[in-house]
Amino acid sequence: MAEDISTSCAETWNGVTERIATAMSESSSIHSDRFYSLAKEFSEMGLDLAHRRLEDPTCYLEQHPEMSVMEQSAGDRKLPMANNFIDPDRERDQEHDRDREAKRLYFADDKRKVDFVLVYNYRRRASSRGSLGQHRLSIISNGSFPVGAKDVEEGGGGEGAGGKADCEEAIVDVDPDDPAEGEKRMVREEFEANLVEAGLEIERDKEHKLHGHAFVRLHAPWAVLTREAEFLKIKMPTKKSYDLKEEKGFAGTLSAVWRKMNQPFQPNVPHLQDQSRTKFLSHCFSREKMHLYNIKSKDTFFDNATRSRIVHEILRRTACTRTSQSMGITTLIAKGVYEAAFPLHDGDCKGSAKGEERNDRQILHDEWARYGAFYKYQPVDYIRKYFGEKIGLYFAWLGVYTQLLIPASIVGITVFFYGCATVDTNVPSMEMCDNRQNFTMCPLCDGACDYWHLSTACGTARASYLFDNPATVFFSIFMSLWVVTFLEQWKRRQISLNHCWDLTGMEEEEEHPRPKYETILLQKRQRQRKKKMKKKNKNEPGDEKLTWKDRFPGYFINISSILLMFGVTFSAVFGVIIYRITVSALMAMSPDPGTKSNVRVTVTATAVMINLVVILILDEIYGAVAVWLTELEIPKTETNFEERLILKAFLLKFMNAYAPIFYVAFFKGRFAGRPGDYVYVFNDYRMEECAPGGCLIELCIQLSIIMLGKQLIQNNIFEIGIPKLKKLYRTLRDKDRAPDASENEGPQSKGPQQWNLDYDLEPFEGLTPEYMEMIIQFGFVSLFVASFPLAPLFALLNNVIEIRLDAKKFVAELRRPVAVRAKDIGIWFNILSGMGKFSVIINAFVISFTSDFIPRLMYQYTYSDTGTMHGFIDHTLSYFNVSNFRPGSSPDSTQNDREITVCRYKDYREPPWSTDAYQFSKQYWSILAARLAFVILFQNLVMFLGLLVAWVIPDVPKDISEQLKKEKTLLVDVFMREEKEKLQLIQSLFSMDPSGQAHAHMAKTQLPHLPAALQHPSLAGLGVPSLAAGTGTTTTTTTTALPMPRGRAASFSQFTRQASTSPQNEAAKHTAV
Repeated sequence: MAEDISTSCAETWNGVTERIATAMSESSSIHSDRFYSLAKEFSEMGLDLAHRRLEDPTCYLEQHPEMSVMEQSAGDRKLPMANNFIDPDRERDQEHDRDREAKRLYFADDKRKVDFVLVYNYRRRASSRGSLGQHRLSIISNGSFPVGAKDVEEGGGGEGAGGKADCEEAIVDVDPDDPAEGEKRMVREEFEANLVEAGLEIERDKEHKLHGHAFVRLHAPWAVLTREAEFLKIKMPTKKSYDLKEEKGFAGTLSAVWRKMNQPFQPNVPHLQDQSRTKFLSHCFSREKMHLYNIKSKDTFFDNATRSRIVHEILRRTACTRTSQSMGITTLIAKGVYEAAFPLHDGDCKGSAKGEERNDRQILHDEWARYGAFYKYQPVDYIRKYFGEKIGLYFAWLGVYTQLLIPASIVGITVFFYGCATVDTNVPSMEMCDNRQNFTMCPLCDGACDYWHLSTACGTARASYLFDNPATVFFSIFMSLWVVTFLEQWKRRQISLNHCWDLTGMEEEEEHPRPKYETILLQKRQRQRKKKMKKKNKNEPGDEKLTWKDRFPGYFINISSILLMFGVTFSAVFGVIIYRITVSALMAMSPDPGTKSNVRVTVTATAVMINLVVILILDEIYGAVAVWLTELEIPKTETNFEERLILKAFLLKFMNAYAPIFYVAFFKGRFAGRPGDYVYVFNDYRMEECAPGGCLIELCIQLSIIMLGKQLIQNNIFEIGIPKLKKLYRTLRDKDRAPDASENEGPQSKGPQQWNLDYDLEPFEGLTPEYMEMIIQFGFVSLFVASFPLAPLFALLNNVIEIRLDAKKFVAELRRPVAVRAKDIGIWFNILSGMGKFSVIINAFVISFTSDFIPRLMYQYTYSDTGTMHGFIDHTLSYFNVSNFRPGSSPDSTQNDREITVCRYKDYREPPWSTDAYQFSKQYWSILAARLAFVILFQNLVMFLGLLVAWVIPDVPKDISEQLKKEKTLLVDVFMREEKEKLQLIQSLFSMDPSGQAHAHMAKTQLPHLPAALQHPSLAGLGVPSLAAGTGTTTTTTTTALPMPRGRAASFSQFTRQASTSPQNEAAKHTAV
């Protein structure tokens, strides 16, 4: 201990002289506040600056036991730690010298970058003897100053009672009120000690408040980054590059013109302007081939996203024995040991002053996350650089989907305008609006409803034609082919991004088990251990995984709950049906002719509003239920959990959103019966029927209101309003929990640090909600597009806003997510592909059974005497004798002047004077056969055309295929050249030439990156010449009667380990692994 104290005193005095010189260089005045605060600080440490001596080093170490060596509670390992004393006056002066003081992204030394932040909540009570006014910053690094893992405990045994008294005045009681807090503290100490052993460097603030949030900053040194990059097989750019092939001739001219036209739409991103025609070869990082990589600076070689991913991987696999589980940070967050773990944003997102260099976050905010940049392309490469490949692929997919909505919107607008232009020449609409036809229709309800004239539904018929015209069939075929084109185009884009982002040939990473899975598995092992103890048989091996028997209760609850949710959805739809029936009957009793004529539109619109509210409420419920059901299945990995969650959430939300639409499209009016023999619900409510013009207009209203309302309310208002409300609630909650101002003194009171600002943001919860809303929208665009040709237009307008809204949310309102590698969008592509195939069948049935396309076609070419549509309305209406009404179902009173004996209703049935009265007529069966034939023809035709489009569009672009071949050839040449140079060096080392000059010259000229190989001691025992450092002499050690060993290329890791142990490199000693 005495030697340690003397060593500490010497180091302290050496540090004093350096800091005095620094202060003198920064201020030439003896009255400088900086110099005065420095002198005051050293006087408190027991240093007499006037006589240049340390007054009482023993007392100083007693007062500050954190500067001495203490044993770690978790074991015999020693946790390196150093305490820096920060004066408030000096920090105030430093705010003027450094612009990033308030939002620092580095450790206290302003050299080591903060790669990750851990946050935990603590509670402590202050001793009556102590004071919390002293500001301290605790820095943990692997090798700086050996200090125990515990905080300041009792003072060490020093000399002099006065020193002990002073020490006691600074004692702080850190024992928690709750034993659980003490356990969490010990877990954190062990976990952070393991992180230091893994090579990370740690800095954390002292717990200077009674309770609050504490931040632990992590930094990965160069040795750790290179080691983990090699383990994770991260592809990094090499020095070898090549120029991309430029198109020549007419194609090159067109490309140049297109690039010039697109220039105003390109974001002002530096990366897009530089290296546009140059591609650097990339290869999986290897420490043995360090000289091959384009390392301009060790600080910038690995970008921030890669650094955070490396640190997160270390956090995930670092074990903590106190949790009785294998993996680290995920389990600790689940158990409440840590509250959050996230990488830092690159400073503020607000734009910097003119002339100042913008960070990546500011570039993304200015060029991507502003609504004013809606017309620009997305900087996908920059998004990937900042957020990682998984998020980059989502926004790239969203961009491709939005771009391809442009031609679909144009065609949809054309179809709609075609209907507007030809509505006045449509014969069926003209016949329905002609009062001279005088079609008297049967009552819409029993008893209270009167007979009505078909001409009162003129407006509904004309509106129906806008969406149900001959161009609708063409648009349905076009949209079916559009889905195939979109999927093929995305596959091409995805492969291009994989090549550009160096994801080609990426292997699947081994995933760690989820905390819930480990907990259940641990409980199972404990139960088995108890059973074995009872049986006294300890030789039976225990199960290392969960079987179907363990998951069977979860599967049973899943199936039962999903069926229950389906029942809830159908009940909601049935409730709206009852509303339709009752309101229709009430409005039909109105004496106002205008009200009677608009019964169907009014009832449909109000019912859809109710449906929309129910859908929004059930969506939130189903999202929470899907998470709960997935947890019951106990998936092993996060990927399995995400896939199962996506399938359940999609199934529930798909049924919730489309159940009302399916009812209107395929069930409404199909089972209503006929006059005199209607189908009743609960014996009182008559099933509703379709309008004389068909159910397509009602389907159009249903689809448009649900689609627009869901996008406007759920996708935009919820995404903007709910995060802001959560942030406001969190701010008010933290404000209420905050201690008084007297207790809130510390380093963080000088201004918000970047980790404070990022912690106040909303945590990132995954891309599932973003994908889900786009998939549901894709269903509106593709499934029932035959009934609403304007759906692509509204989807396009929504997506233009959605992209900027999501961008602003990711850049300014969410914590920075960990960069995750992914080479595709996963299970979402399979869902899109399935919906694309399903859309072909749905559109075929909509055209055949919901619209009047097939009946009109059959009438014109089969039943019309003139070959025109004249008489079509009369052909679709059947006769009913009013004397055949059931008792009590005929109108109680009528306003018609003449007596009505026959009324009309829409159906293909035999007239009452026929021998088969009210039976389905031959026309009904022939039209039904034509409908089914059209479904088969449409489906096979579209499927064939889809396969043709998929065959015409190759998955891999031609230029990407050529670049892949070229890069493979160039990489082989690079490695062959390197191996050849190594062989030449080894041959020269094993040559029998006694002259050492040739060996030294060969090593310096052919392989300048391997000079340390000639000094490696392992070569001495192999008979390899070893060049002495600093001299030109050669020492050769030979072994007799032994064969010549085979040469082996020395690895770069050997040289770095050898160099790290040299006394000249103190910094390397701290970070060597």
